[in-house]
Parts: sequence; C-alpha cells; structure tokens
Amino acid sequence: MPLNNRIAARVEDIVQWRRHLHRHPELEYDLPETSRFVAEQLRAFGCDEVVTGIGGTGVVAVIRGQGEGARMIGLRADMDALPVTEETGAEHASLTPGRMHACGHDGHTAMLLGAARHLAETRGFSGTAVLIFQPAEEAGAGAKAMIDDGLFQRFPVDEVYSLHNLPGLPVGHVGVRDGGIMASADRIEIDILGCGAHAARPNEGVDVVLTGAAIVTALQQVAARNVDPQKSAVVSISVFQAGEVDNVLPPIARLIGTARTLDGDVRVQVKARVRAIAEGIAAAYGAQAQVRFMEGYPVTRNHPAQAAFAAEVAREVCGDHAVDANAEPMLAAEDFAFMLERKPGAYLFLGNGPSAGLHHPAYDFADAAIAYGASFWVRLVERALPCTAQDR
Repeated sequence: MPLNNRIAARVEDIVQWRRHLHRHPELEYDLPETSRFVAEQLRAFGCDEVVTGIGGTGVVAVIRGQGEGARMIGLRADMDALPVTEETGAEHASLTPGRMHACGHDGHTAMLLGAARHLAETRGFSGTAVLIFQPAEEAGAGAKAMIDDGLFQRFPVDEVYSLHNLPGLPVGHVGVRDGGIMASADRIEIDILGCGAHAARPNEGVDVVLTGAAIVTALQQVAARNVDPQKSAVVSISVFQAGEVDNVLPPIARLIGTARTLDGDVRVQVKARVRAIAEGIAAAYGAQAQVRFMEGYPVTRNHPAQAAFAAEVAREVCGDHAVDANAEPMLAAEDFAFMLERKPGAYLFLGNGPSAGLHHPAYDFADAAIAYGASFWVRLVERALPCTAQDR
C-alpha cells in the first residue's frame, strides 16, 4: 500500500499522542489540557501560525507551502470526548472516571497532528493548509461556534474536509459519497394536556397515557408511509413521561424523541407530519398536543467535486479495492455539516476494524488506522495544492 513512508516510519509518535489524549479526556468546550497539548505540538512542529481560543477552545494552525499558490485547504479534526465510563481495560484507559474517548476523536486529533508535522517539515505543496482542531462535536455544535467566531473570515479556505473512524469497516478502507452522508438531528418534544381522574373512573378524565401511546404508535407511519421509500428518515420517541402512582390518571404527559433525515426537504416534511399527527390524534382523544422542535445539526452533505476528489486521494493511499465512493450514509449526526454549508468539501469514513461500536464503553480507536489517516491528509493537501516546476 502506498502509505507515506515518512509517516509510517514515525507512526509510533502519533500513537503515543493518541494514547495521551485518550488517558486525559475532556468534554464539549471544556478542553483546556487538550487544546494546550495540541497547540504545543503544533508550535513545536514549526507551523507558521497557531491560533487558540476560536469558538471557545478551538485551535487553528496555518502551514504555508513552498510555492506561492493562493489556494487554501482546510482539514478538520474534533477533540472532545464523551461522558461514558470506560470498559476497555486498555493500558492507556481514561484516568478520569465517567469520561472517555468513546468516539475516536483522540485518533482524529492525533492523525491531523501527524499530518501537521509532516506538512510543516516538507512544505511539498503550493498554497496554504489550515488545520482546524474543533471542540464540542458531541454536543454544543463546536463547528458552528468556530464559524460564528470568525473561522472562515480569518482563514478563508477554498475547501474543507474531515473524516471519522467507522467500526466494522476494515482498517485501511475508506468510505465516501456525494450528497448526504450523515443525518440531520432534531429534538421532538410533545406535551399532551388532558384531564386527570381516578384510574377506576377513566370516563371522568381525558387519558393522556392512552393518547400518548396512540401518538407514539402513529408516528411510525411517518417514515413508513409519508417519506419517499428511496429516501431515509427515522422518527424515534425515546422518552415517555407521565404519572406517579398506579391509581391516578395524570393530567399531562410528555414525549421526547428525535427525527433524523438525509435530505432538507424530507426534514421539513417530517416535522410537518409529526405535528399534524400528534395534534390530530390528541384532538381525537379529547386532549391537546403542544409540539416543539429544537433544530440540531443539519444534514452533512458532501459536495460532488470534493467527494470525488477525496475518493481519488484515498485510492492513492489505500488502493482501489479499499475505497467505496458510494458508501452507505449514516443516520447519526455530525456538526461538520455547518462547515459544509459554508464551504465546499467532503466528509469521509475511515475503517476502524472490528472494534466495539461508537459511543460504546468498550470502544477504542484502532492505532493501525493512524498511518492511513495521516497519509491521506498529507496526500490530499499535496494533490489539492500541487507544486509547479518553478516552485521546486
């Protein structure tokens, strides 16, 4: 496999950075030690600029190539961990109870650091590489916070790329696709207002438990019967809160859930149908439904030219057989979507092998994937920002 030989020869350094980050997980925007470690490494590599505090605890490094090209390419890695108690039993397991890198952001950060070192040493490109280390991907929309804090005004990249490890995909394999690759995620809250009564005399009240049960069941028709079968949507009610004792019918119930889609028009359609179904069923049962949506991350939508280009680069690094340019999308959500709304780019999956699933307490990032990810980043910059004969 045509991995970058220089990266492969020094991959153990990147592994140790990854394991250091794994031992010291931090959450959301509260990343003082993670950000400090990242910034110190970037300065030690000789990056031309290292800027901290963007979007709270975000870090951005600028590396200028040997040529005078005007183009600027952004590479993004997420840094935050999860409030999960680790069960890996690894020597490098989390030292902080109740926190762990259960999604592989330690690996993402380490791979981009490895690429940063190589790019700063070799400068084998013409233009500017902007390396974005982002807080609060898991919760808090750190990508949006960095954008709102002037990320793309201060670093006006022409394109932006990111990747995420994927358990079940073999190490050394890459998946990408044009269009929606990760879903939008909206929180649903439905308050059902009725009339309480003794459980032995339900005729004297309006039963919000029965009403809520009917709504939960009926909402399953949204994906099954309202959405185009060739498109994707999920409506899941995961919380049903009502009552306190066995002999009283409560006057109010609350349903909480999530709606996921891979298409903006479907997202609008799903919201409209959820509202209509909840309000209509509640009225039929003599109750009232108050429906609220809290918009979360939008659809992570890859741009066609950049998705195709990323697949080409991945084939160079991993081989033709290891790249799926029409990978199955996921209905999990990803805040890199905010960056792709502002800039053309692409989001990829990098194989993590037969590991536990993402967000599982037994999950661990596969160190064997590091050389592939770091090599991919380096080659992407070199291909996107090629040196001319004059530059050399």
